[in-house]
Amino acid sequence: MCALFSILIPGVKSTYLRKRFGSARAAHVTCAHRPSPHAQKSGPLSRQSSSRAAPERLLVMEGTALFSHPLWFICSLTLLALLWVRRRKSWRPEACPVDLSGKTAIVTGASSGIGKAIALDLARKNAHTILACRCREKGQAAVEEIRRATGNPQVQLRLLDISSMASVRDFARRFLEEGSQLHILVNNAGVTGLPFAITTEGLELTFATNVSGAFLLTNLLLGTMMASAPARIVNVSSFRHFYVRKVNLKWLTGEERLKNASQAYDCTKLMNVIFTMELARRLQGTGVSANVLSPGIVRTEILRHYGRVSRLLYWLCSPFMRSPQKGAISTLYCAVAPEMEGISGKYFDSNCTLVPPQALAQEPGLGQRLWDALEKATGFKTDGSQQVVSGPLQRER
Repeated sequence: MCALFSILIPGVKSTYLRKRFGSARAAHVTCAHRPSPHAQKSGPLSRQSSSRAAPERLLVMEGTALFSHPLWFICSLTLLALLWVRRRKSWRPEACPVDLSGKTAIVTGASSGIGKAIALDLARKNAHTILACRCREKGQAAVEEIRRATGNPQVQLRLLDISSMASVRDFARRFLEEGSQLHILVNNAGVTGLPFAITTEGLELTFATNVSGAFLLTNLLLGTMMASAPARIVNVSSFRHFYVRKVNLKWLTGEERLKNASQAYDCTKLMNVIFTMELARRLQGTGVSANVLSPGIVRTEILRHYGRVSRLLYWLCSPFMRSPQKGAISTLYCAVAPEMEGISGKYFDSNCTLVPPQALAQEPGLGQRLWDALEKATGFKTDGSQQVVSGPLQRER
């Protein structure tokens, strides 16, 4: 780390001096600490020049000395040690002794990336694992890979286009007709980089995929989850929800639009958090918990809809990102960790640490307003009580 700063500091130093003293003086000051071939000459002019440059030379020496001081090295080592200890102590799915035999789990967006890693671990723990995927070929390939890796034959594919409310209803209908219980629902599917577009159902495409579809699917399956309690709902958000400064419910239907795809993604992730908090409030006393988390910065295909430059930058940074297996840890923690029993309405970071969400997510009344807007957008209606009514399929409009 010291070496890194020793490389970076000359550039930082020069930039600072150019802004502070102008280009000519900055060049003089940057080199002021170097020996001059005329250093041996003395005289009034050289003494005057030396006196003028002294403050700047002192500034440069102090800046360089800051990063070469032994205390900086000690602090760097201490910080690295603390980070290493934290990682060593972090929750690990493979060390969790939970056996999910007889339990059923649904994971959306499970054909690749974080979703597939989540499904793989749930299958390892003997859960009847359903991969809800949009693409049959990729989904079936993931199912076969997970079956081979775990030896669990109870890994199945169910087609689901989460951006289509008709597809969500069809998925829920088919699942409920099977009469299976449901103990874990992971709303992982998400997208970014899509251009602004309105679906045939009148919803903005990114918001339909990341927010509205998860809202509808969750509510359609809640009756079964209550009957299967204890059960857990886990919504995958992002640390990027902290970047949002306002919420406009008209974004859901595209009546108002954001500047770009990145802003749209960030806002959907904030809505994931708000929805989870409101859902948890409504589910109090039902035995069904709802939590939301950030997986961190993970190497996935999420930027596949962006341009070449963005994908290139993403690829260059990918060695410093988490693998999908590491990115799945916080989701699995919320889904299966014994210590999460009874905990609901919380936000966890990528290290499975409970942290306060963005202040907007805790704004009084916003959860109710978002819920009402999502009911209107999806055509789903609850009975208005503090808890979601059982048998939601019969409540569809």
